[in-house]
Formats: sequence, C-alpha cells, structure tokens
Amino acid sequence: MSDRRAKFKARAPGLRLRDSFNNIETDAQHHLAGPFRPQTPLNAQYDSPVNSPASPAGRLDPWSTKSAGFVADLCSSRWVVVPWSSFKLLLIVVVLYCNWEVVTPYVAPGTPNPFAPLLFISHYIPTSSPDDPRYAKGYLDLVFIAYYIVFWSWVRQVVTLHVCGPIARWFGIKRHAKLARFGEQGYAMLYFIVMGAWGIRIMSQLPTWWYRTEYFWIDYPHWDMKPELKCYYLMQAAYWCQQLVVLLLNLEKPRKDYAELVAHHFVTLWLVGWSYLVNLTLIGNAVYLSMDVPDAFLAFSKLLNYIQWERAKTISFVIFMFIWSYFRHWMNLVMLYSVWTEFDLMPEISKRWSPKDGVWMVWWMKYQIFAPILLLQFLNLFWYALIWRIALRAIFDAQPNITDERSDDEGEDEPDDDDKED
Repeated sequence: MSDRRAKFKARAPGLRLRDSFNNIETDAQHHLAGPFRPQTPLNAQYDSPVNSPASPAGRLDPWSTKSAGFVADLCSSRWVVVPWSSFKLLLIVVVLYCNWEVVTPYVAPGTPNPFAPLLFISHYIPTSSPDDPRYAKGYLDLVFIAYYIVFWSWVRQVVTLHVCGPIARWFGIKRHAKLARFGEQGYAMLYFIVMGAWGIRIMSQLPTWWYRTEYFWIDYPHWDMKPELKCYYLMQAAYWCQQLVVLLLNLEKPRKDYAELVAHHFVTLWLVGWSYLVNLTLIGNAVYLSMDVPDAFLAFSKLLNYIQWERAKTISFVIFMFIWSYFRHWMNLVMLYSVWTEFDLMPEISKRWSPKDGVWMVWWMKYQIFAPILLLQFLNLFWYALIWRIALRAIFDAQPNITDERSDDEGEDEPDDDDKED
C-alpha cells in the first residue's frame, strides 16, 4: 500500500504555487473566502453531488442520488437531488400542457391553458404594444418559480453528476470530495456564464446601459417589465429557492457553515423578492450583473485549480482579480453613490407609499435600499482582503526558499479506498 501511495503522490504536481492554494483550500478558517473556495452558496454543499461510497451493510446512504422510485422520491423530497425524478416532474407538466393545447380546441374552445403559467411568464399587459410587450407582477409568478425550482434541480444534478463527473475523472480526479467540488464548480461556471451574459443582454435593452445609474430612478415606478427582464428575475428567484430547499430539507451532506449558508440564502431571497415587489428591477439587474460575472470567473479558476493546469490557473486567477475588483467594488460603489445622491431624481408623485399604484418610495426607503448594498460592499471587502492574502502567499510561496509543510495537507493528495483498489 505504501508503494501505491508513493506512486500516487509522485503523479501529483509539486509546484509550491499549487501547495499555497491547497493550504487555503483546506484551511477551515477560510471556508467562505479565498479564490478557490466557495464564494457563493451554490458552491457550498461540496460532498453531495456524487454518489458516496457504499454504506455499511443494511444502512441506506441518506445523501445518495440514486432513485428509490418516483413516488418514493416525491414523498421524501429526494426528487430535488435525483435527476431522473425531477425530469419526470418537468415532463409531466409539459405533457399536460401539450395535451390541453391539442384537445381543448375541440372540447372547450377559448379555455385558457391552466398549465401555461408553469412554463411561461404571466400577467401580460393587454394595452402594451405588440412590438414592445410588457408584463405586470402577480401571484402566478409564484407558480412559475415553483416549476423552475424543479428545473434547476434537474439541471444542477445532470451537470454535476453526468457532465462534470466524467470530465473530472478524465483529468485523473478520483477522490469523492474533489469530484463533488469539481462538479459544483462546473455547474457554477455554467450558471453564472449564462445568467451573466443574459443580464448583460437585458441591460443593453434598458436605459441603464452601462450602469447609467440616473435611470434607476427617472420615471419610477418601473412596474411594467420587458418579458426578458421578468423571466430573468424569476429564474434567479427559482435558482436561489432551489438552493435553499436543498439545505432546509437536509437532502445533501451538510457543511460546518450550514447556518451561515441558510442565512445567506434567506437574505438573498429577501433582496430578490423585495426589489421585485417594489419595482426596483432596474437596479436589481445591475446588482445581479455585478455579482454573476465575477462568480463565473471564480468558478473557472477553481476548475483549473482542480485539474492542475498551473500556468492557465495563474492567468485565470489574475484576470479574476481584475474582474472582481471592477464589478464587486467599483460598480458596487457606483450604485451606492447613485442611491445616496440620485434617489430624488424620481418623480415627486412616486415619493409615497401606495402599493395599489406601484409606488413605495417614501423618504426612508432611500436608507432601506442603501443599507443592504453597503453591507454587501463590506462583505466584498472582507473577501477581497482574503483574496489578496492568498495571491501574496502564492507569490511568496513560489520562491524556492519558502516552504509551508503542514500535516493537514499531507492527506489531501492521498487516494480514497476506492482509488487504492484501482
């Protein structure tokens, strides 16, 4: 066994830059920070998306992703982490929708399809121009979110298990924990690339392009939404709801920072829901964009770290730091300045609390908007300091006369029992 372990260690890259990053990776004090540790809640449950080693005889692995049967998965809520069961739920709705569209014209012409709100956004404004359709907000938005919680559950597990898993194994990753983390970062990169690009496209269609912050307030309330903006907002809400469901139902192996993750998800959903309700979706789009774009680069850097492409991961990390600095700090400060100095650009008639008219901007709302963005900036600064510390350690640890030997890292490259059998 010692020969096999020595052989395994001999295959692992030995650069000190890698050792520096791994030291931070395994340091419990940095579980929420560091360029190669999760910065966003979706990266959090890193022991779960892969099938864990066989449980002792007679015991069922509580975090297995294998189906116990469609009905059993529904009753136990395991459909959230079993991709085949979540796919069946999605398919049932599609079949019912199509069946209604085919049969109803012959039975009850003109009857609206009750399954349409699950698949498509609702509350179209009939008085809006066909060339520029607009949508209002309403209770059917909750139905749309519910369906796409199932959608994100399916996408997440398909990507982590069936796309990123084989890719990770092809690169020689065998440990279950690293397979899980690789899968989550692959899903993170895919999600944030799509949502970041979508957010840029949406902003390009709005007067707020590129962070023209005065239009956050001019002509408020922005209660009628472009269809893409509404769909984008609701898809974001569905994504974060899906993440929270996994945590609250304990469907995946929990982390030590479980309480912090639950709190983070609740705060995120509160910000999503509140900005949507009070018609602040234009500034909401800008905040989303400033978060999603750097997270995509973060996930990509982590993937390169796991496969040990030394030069590529270093270049990617440098680019990530520039992107992070621009979006998470400069643009966040720009938005804070706008809230503080441009809030009064909104029409005087909108500076009142009248939900039936879609206006909520009484004087104290200025501080209610400013405070969470300021707290976000403080959190970003905390992460920023840790990112720079990691970067500096990587630079200095790359020097030949610098060593950092810690017993906690020695087992990181050792294979699991399953690996030793290969």
